[in-house]
Amino acid sequence: MIKCLILCLSWLIVGLSMPVQAQVPSPIRVLEVQGAISPATADFITTGIADAESAGAQLLVLELDTPGGLDASMRDIIRRMLSARLPIVVYVAPGGARAASAGTFILYASHIAAMTPASNLGAASPVAVGAGMPGGRQGEPAKGTAEEGNAKRPGDTLEAKAMNDAAAYIRSLAELRGRDADFAEAAVREARSISAGEALKSGVIDLIAPSLDSLLSQLDGRTVALADGQRLTLSTQGVSVERVAPDWRHRMLAFLANPQLAVILLMLGIYGLFFEMMSPGAALPGVAGLICLLLGLYGLQMLPVNWAGVALLCLGLLMMIGEVFLPSFGALGVGGLLAFVLGGLFMTGPDVPSYYELSIPFLVSVGLASAVILIGAGTVAVRSRRCRSVIGHEAMLGEHGRVVGIEGGVVYAEIRGENWRVMCKEPLQLGDEIVVTGSQDLKLRVERSRSVESDTSSPQSA
Repeated sequence: MIKCLILCLSWLIVGLSMPVQAQVPSPIRVLEVQGAISPATADFITTGIADAESAGAQLLVLELDTPGGLDASMRDIIRRMLSARLPIVVYVAPGGARAASAGTFILYASHIAAMTPASNLGAASPVAVGAGMPGGRQGEPAKGTAEEGNAKRPGDTLEAKAMNDAAAYIRSLAELRGRDADFAEAAVREARSISAGEALKSGVIDLIAPSLDSLLSQLDGRTVALADGQRLTLSTQGVSVERVAPDWRHRMLAFLANPQLAVILLMLGIYGLFFEMMSPGAALPGVAGLICLLLGLYGLQMLPVNWAGVALLCLGLLMMIGEVFLPSFGALGVGGLLAFVLGGLFMTGPDVPSYYELSIPFLVSVGLASAVILIGAGTVAVRSRRCRSVIGHEAMLGEHGRVVGIEGGVVYAEIRGENWRVMCKEPLQLGDEIVVTGSQDLKLRVERSRSVESDTSSPQSA
C-alpha cells in the first residue's frame, strides 16, 4: 500500500514538473483567384477547399479579383462553399480589384465578406452571347425596374428566365448570410455596382481591410456559424498563413477553356491532318494536328457550347478542303466559309460571357485564312502530284538509252549518263537503242526503241 502511494506521488510530481505546452492554432489557407471564373477556377477552388479541410485549417481565404465568368462554374464553386466544414472568407484584393458578375455571387456565398479600399463589386446581370440583352445591343445589361424584369415581353422569354433565376439565386444567398438583398437583386436586374465603402455601409460586406494582416487582425475572436450548425470562434493572431496559387495544371486548363483558342486549335488540327494526307509519311504534321485537334475538343467540352455549331464549323472546313478536289467553281469554298462563320456564331451558348464571344471579324478573318491555306496549299499539292516525277525510278519512264555491256546474262544500259541494269522480254545486243517502260526491284524494264527500228528498216524497203 505504501509502495502504491509512493508511486502515485511520483507520477504527480513528474506531471507537475513538465512544461505546459500551449495549444497552437490551426493554420490559415489563402487561395489566389484572379481572372475569369472558368472550369479551371472551379476545380482550383473546390480542390483547395477539400485540401484545407483535410489539413485541418481553421480558415480559408479566397483573394478574389475577377470580371466574372461562366454560370456553371460559379454555381459549382458556391455549392462547395455552402457545404464546407470550415469558414470561408472572400477577400476582394489587392487594391483596385473587383468582384464583378459571377464574383458578386461568390462574395455573397461566403461566411465573411471583405474588401480592400478602392475595390468594387456588382454588375451581375446575366449576359447572353449572340442574343443581346433587353437594351438593344449585345452584352448590354437589362435596364428597368424589378417589375419590368418580371414582365413578359415578346422575344424576351429566355432573357427574362435567366434574369429572374439569377435574381432569385443571389437573393437566397443574401438571406442565408444576412446581407443586403436589395442591392443583390439590383446588381442582377440593373447591373448596379458599388465601392467598398458603400458596400460596408449598406451591409453587403462585413469588413474593409487594406491588407491580409489587417484582415486577420479584425477576424480574431469572431464567431462563425457553419452549415452543420456548429459555431466556430476564430483565432487568427500569430497563425501561420499558407498561400496556394494555381499550379501548372490549373493554368493549362484556364488557358484551354477559351472558345477562340479552341477554334484555332481545331483549325490547326485539321490543317495538320490535311497536310499529312497530302504528303503521307511526313508524320510531323499528322501528329501535331492530332494533338491540336484533341486539345481543341477538350477545351470546348469544358465550356457550355452548342455542339451543332461546332459540327457546322468543322463542316465548313471540310467543304473548303473539298474545293481542292472537286470542280465546284468556288461553290464549295464560299459555302464552307459561310458555314464556318455561322458555326462559330452558333457555337457559344447563352451561358458564355461576352469576353469569350466569337466575334464576326474574328470568324471571318480566320475563315479567310483557312480558305487561303487549305485551298491554296491543297491546289499546289494536287498539281504537284499530277506532274511527272523528277527523281527515282518513276522519273526514268520514257527515257532513251543504249546497251553498253552484257556480263553473265546481266544487261547494262547507259541512261542519262549512268549505267543501269535492265531487263527486256527480247534479247538485247551491244549498241541496241532502248526506252524505259518501268521498273522491277533494282532493275529497269526496257524495250527496243521503235524509232530506231523504223529508221533502220526504211532504207532496206526502199
